[in-house]
Amino acid sequence: MGIHATALVDPRAELDSTVSVGAYTVIGAGVRIGAHTRIGSHCTIDGPTTLGEHNTVAHHAALGGAPQDMKYRDESTSLEIGHRNTIREFVTFNRGTVQGGGVTRLGHDNWVMAYVHLAHDSQVGSHCILANNATLAGHVVLGDWVILGGLTGVHQFCRVGSHAMTGFQSHVSQDVPPFMMVSGNPLGVHGFNIEGLRRRGFSRDRIARVKQMHRLLYRDGLTLDAARQAIADLPSDGVAADDLAAAQADQRLMLDFLSVAGRGIAR
Repeated sequence: MGIHATALVDPRAELDSTVSVGAYTVIGAGVRIGAHTRIGSHCTIDGPTTLGEHNTVAHHAALGGAPQDMKYRDESTSLEIGHRNTIREFVTFNRGTVQGGGVTRLGHDNWVMAYVHLAHDSQVGSHCILANNATLAGHVVLGDWVILGGLTGVHQFCRVGSHAMTGFQSHVSQDVPPFMMVSGNPLGVHGFNIEGLRRRGFSRDRIARVKQMHRLLYRDGLTLDAARQAIADLPSDGVAADDLAAAQADQRLMLDFLSVAGRGIAR
């Protein structure tokens, strides 16, 4: 525990007394780090950047650097990282831009593997897994419980809905609705993330409802507007009373995602 003698910590940084900092790490002004967070060796953390509690950052990570955006003119923007995240070697997280809201954000309980890049203004939810070399361009939004396979690239302004999963080397250039499994270049939908939902404790009735939504979007030959209306009209009968509220929440999650005009959904 403690700050290694070779680490350089700007006096304007705010570190909880329980934070540990490895050898040769540089922490700049405007950085705030919460309790029981561990920073490895040879890291660089620029501010304004906030890390919450119980995070683990491996060696050679670069957090809070200026956005890689040619419009950037040294405005004050930030990076916000929540609690209990694991951030592995050689990741790069950039701060936001004023055009994109000013904040790049990572939620809670995420597992971020080596060489992952979060570009400016990306918004990542909680409980996500980003495998090695996954790359998010600017303004990307990931919901909760998203899994990105290794070497996945996500185009700027794309959204990936909660509980979705991408395969190895996926080229995500359109929005991926919640619960879907996608892969390839060009990207294709190959079902829904049934195994992931089972592992998260989804009941049989909730999984059946997700299967119905997948069918309406991708198997019944409907237009997007018609599929959205059909999803909204799904009946409540056949869903156990104990599961009804959760199944309806899953339905709302899908409808809310489809209601936003983005880059079109993956087909």
